[in-house]
Amino acid sequence: MTDAPTADQLACPIWLKSSYSAAHNECVEVAFHNNPLASIRDSKAPQRRVLTMPTNAFAAFIEEVKAQEDIHGVL
Repeated sequence: MTDAPTADQLACPIWLKSSYSAAHNECVEVAFHNNPLASIRDSKAPQRRVLTMPTNAFAAFIEEVKAQEDIHGVL
């Protein structure tokens, strides 16, 4: 388990929104920091809690989502 990120590590992230979100804000946003961390938040409620994890864990999560989509169709 990794230590919680510091305020400096999370300061001023640039949030990226999926193109699937369009103008409806019905998606998640992700930010990559100047360290090996990625953060995820709900675009409908960006002021709420943020999920932060190592970028390698985020990459593994995305690969699993893609694999499940290939097996089960669009999620």
